[in-house]
Amino acid sequence: MFLTISTTGSTDRPATDLGFLLHKHPDKSQQFSTAHGTAHVFYPEADAERCTAALLLEVDPIALVRRGRGKGRGGAPDSALGQYVNDRPYAASSLLAVALRSVLASAMKGQCAARPELVGRALPLRIEVPVLPARGGAELVRALFEPLGWTVLAEPVPLDETFPEWGDSRYVRLVLEGERTLAEALRHLYVLLPVLDDAKHYWVAPDEVDKLLRAGEGWLEDHPEQRLIVGRYLARRWALTRRAMERLELERLAESDDVAAEELDNAVDEEADTEDKPVPLAVQRREAILAVLRAERAARVLDLGCGQGQLVGELLKEGQFTEIVGLDVSMRALHEARRRLRLDRMSERQSERVRLVQGSLAYTDSRLTGYDAAVLSEVVEHVDPARLPALEYAVFGAARPRTVVVTTPNVEYNVRWESLPAGHARHADHRFEWTREEFRQWARKVAERHGYRVTFGPVGPDDPEVGPPTQLAHFRVQGEDSSGVQGEDSKGADRGGAGRGGPVTGKEVAA
Repeated sequence: MFLTISTTGSTDRPATDLGFLLHKHPDKSQQFSTAHGTAHVFYPEADAERCTAALLLEVDPIALVRRGRGKGRGGAPDSALGQYVNDRPYAASSLLAVALRSVLASAMKGQCAARPELVGRALPLRIEVPVLPARGGAELVRALFEPLGWTVLAEPVPLDETFPEWGDSRYVRLVLEGERTLAEALRHLYVLLPVLDDAKHYWVAPDEVDKLLRAGEGWLEDHPEQRLIVGRYLARRWALTRRAMERLELERLAESDDVAAEELDNAVDEEADTEDKPVPLAVQRREAILAVLRAERAARVLDLGCGQGQLVGELLKEGQFTEIVGLDVSMRALHEARRRLRLDRMSERQSERVRLVQGSLAYTDSRLTGYDAAVLSEVVEHVDPARLPALEYAVFGAARPRTVVVTTPNVEYNVRWESLPAGHARHADHRFEWTREEFRQWARKVAERHGYRVTFGPVGPDDPEVGPPTQLAHFRVQGEDSSGVQGEDSKGADRGGAGRGGPVTGKEVAA
C-alpha cells in the first residue's frame, strides 16, 4: 500500500517544513512495526521548492489472518485461500488508515513542539493514492472529498489494460489537491479510506465511535454524506451508528445555539438531582480565583500554566474578562485546551477574547507584559526549587501584572486524604509541596523583592488543625488598594528588586 503527500514552498517558507509536521526527517528513511506489517516513511524529493513524503505499508498476510482470525465482523474473508490471496498487499484500505494513525499520530493530532507555528498553517497539498478500493466508484470518491474543499481526480483502474472490453475494476487512482492543514488532511484520509474500502480488518468495538468523532471533529458534523460515512466506518453496526449520529446531532444543535454540547445534554436522574453533592476542590479553586479577579475588576488576564483550559473556559463565561491568554509549555495540553474550548467553532466575537500560546515561565516573555492580572493555579509545585527564582522574575519582575493570584497544595492537609499514602505528594510530578508557613515565607519574600502587597486565604474546608487543602496568595502592586482575599496581610518593602536568580536569560531550561 502506497501513499504520497507533497507540498510546495519557497525560500522564506521551504517545502521541507513538511518534515517538522510529520516528525520525520527528510534525509532519513525510517521503518515502523505495525500490527499487520512494516511501514516505511521516506522522501522521494525534498528541497525548498517541493517536498514529497511517502508512506509504504508492507502487509504481512500471516499477521493479518492471525489478528482477524479469518471470520467474524471485520475479520479477513472466510475462504481459506481468500485469507492469503486478496487485494490488501497493494490496495489502500483500512490497514493504511491504521498505519497513518500509528506512524503519524502526532501530525494527525496537530502537534509540533519544534515548530508550533506550522500547525495551523494551510499548506498547498497534493495527496496521491495509486490504488484505492472504492465501493461506489469515482462518483462516491468525489462526493466524499469535494465537500471538504479538495480538488479530486478519481481515475478508474481497468481490470486489465490488455482487455479494455472487460471494463473498469472497483479501484481508482486518487489525487487530492487543496490548501489544508496537514492535520486536517490526515484526519480526512483516516476516516474516508476505510469508508471507501467498505470493510475493516478488525473488530469494530464501541470505542470506534470516539475515534470517528475525534477524527471527524470540525467537518463530519456538516458533511452531506454523513450517514453513509458513519455507517460504513462503523461496519454497519446499528447500535454504534445510532450512538454516533445522536452525538453528531447534539454537536450540530450546540453549535447552532453557540453553547457547549453538555449544556444541551443535561438531563439527569430526578432522585440524583436532589442529593447534596460535594463541590470538587478544583471547582472551589476556580471559584476562589474568579472571586479575586472580579473584585480587582481585572479585564485582561493571563492564565500561566493553563493546562487543558478549565480556568480559561470559566473566564470566557464572564463578560468582565475582555482578553484572556492561556500559556503552557506543553503543546499537547494546549491542543486539548483548544479542543475542550471548541475554539474552532466559537463565534468571532468570542474567539477574539482568547488566545492560547506556548511558552515557559523560566523565560521572560514580552507577550506577557501589560496585563491586569496573572494566575498561577497549581503551577509552582511543578517547578524545580532551583528554577523558582527564574519563574519569580519572569512573572513578578518582567511581566509585572497589577494583580497575581497563586494557589498551591497545603502539604499539611495531606493527612486528611485517606487514599494518599503517608509521605507521598498529591501528584507524581510535584517537585515539592509547601506547608502554610513555607508558602507564606516564599510569598512575603517575593512581595518584598518586587514591590507587591500579599494577602492569604484558604481554598476548601479550613481544618482547625491542618488548614485548608489548597492555599491562595493574592499579590497586588503596592500603592493601590487591595480588595480581594481577606486574610493575613504582608507589605513588601523594596518595590524594584529582582528575583534571587536575577534576570532570566535565553540559556534557562524550560520548567
